[in-house]
Amino acid sequence: MKKCIVIGGGAAGMFAAVVAASGGMKVSLWEKNEKLGKKLFITGKGRCNLTNNCETEALFQNVMTNSKFLFSAFYQFNSQDLMAFFEAEGLRLKTERGNRVFPESDKSSDVIRTLEKKLKQLGVSIELNRKAEKLVVEEGICRGVMDSGGYREAADFVLIATGGLSYASTGSTGDGYHMAENAGHTLVPPRPSLVPMETEEDWCRELMGLSLRNVSVVLKKGRKKIYEDFGEMLFTHFGVSGPLILSGSAHFGKLKDFQDVTLTIDLKPALTAEQMDGRLLRIFEENKNKQFRNSLGGLLPNKMISIIIDLSGIDPYKQVNLVSKEERARLGYLLKHLEIHIRGLRGFNEAIITGGGIKVKEVNPGTMESKKVKGLYFAGEILDVDALTGGFNLQIAWSTAWLAAKNMLEVMENEL
Repeated sequence: MKKCIVIGGGAAGMFAAVVAASGGMKVSLWEKNEKLGKKLFITGKGRCNLTNNCETEALFQNVMTNSKFLFSAFYQFNSQDLMAFFEAEGLRLKTERGNRVFPESDKSSDVIRTLEKKLKQLGVSIELNRKAEKLVVEEGICRGVMDSGGYREAADFVLIATGGLSYASTGSTGDGYHMAENAGHTLVPPRPSLVPMETEEDWCRELMGLSLRNVSVVLKKGRKKIYEDFGEMLFTHFGVSGPLILSGSAHFGKLKDFQDVTLTIDLKPALTAEQMDGRLLRIFEENKNKQFRNSLGGLLPNKMISIIIDLSGIDPYKQVNLVSKEERARLGYLLKHLEIHIRGLRGFNEAIITGGGIKVKEVNPGTMESKKVKGLYFAGEILDVDALTGGFNLQIAWSTAWLAAKNMLEVMENEL
């Protein structure tokens, strides 16, 4: 019986171990933490957004880096296949807004429990608190793994599924990168992705905790538009966050610096400039005898009113019926073009995923096997692939893990 060592007990590692063991392979799953699935436990705010219930083509559209590399992985094992697997194992699922798939219980622990139960059922050797130190490579073939205690364990196949650098507290500390580099692989410099942004403006901090819904944003570098979308965002003590901002950060992968990067918020995207002016005219008419500072209650969240007044340059104590047409036009423009300067991204510890990773040109996209070392495979976030929020990054983990394990089984059968 052929043997496989899977390094990393996260989504990709656990799933690859399940698939390989289901095909009759002897599998040893190494996890340096005291339990499996630590990052999976916190994903989707602890609810675990397993995948996205969309057509396979839509999976590619949501991958930001090297989507073509995932052609075989996605077409051979897509979201529907993943959902069918979990439902067959007794985990009930539900699809929410944006086709996001969650366990019906809203508990990520149920996803981990389902995988653990299957691993035990299949006789996978789960080795907790065991840290891989280096790969044993002889004459271009991976022969096994040496652990941090200096013990060398032989294997016919080795799969590295150690993730990236996001949320280091869960064990993502780049171990797999070093092992792969030592085996001759190239590392595309890792960067935080799906991460909040820091802003230059101090007034953003004054709005800390304020969530804006149904706004549209545009991110630009100079005059070049990088990203545009509609949805929800949040002000924080350092700048901005929330779904719109996290997705926007994934478009920054190729940026060398953050000079002249701006975020423009349209607070009223449903209104044209003319409609905005008409709305302001009505509000001003209804509040004509009030001071300007007391007239915007129905238009903006309370927390935002003083900021917008400051930025508009209109005297807050001015009577509304004395606000000039030019001042009103300036206010209307501001509400549709609220500009913020982006200083940079937050670090790996706040990033949902890691961009960069093992260079995909050195990995066979049809098998996930290394082109440099025979018998060495990769799956999940360690690869230089990343996607937007919505369950797409986890689907990359499941699909690449499935493909790697299936290929190992194929090699095993051919050698019998």
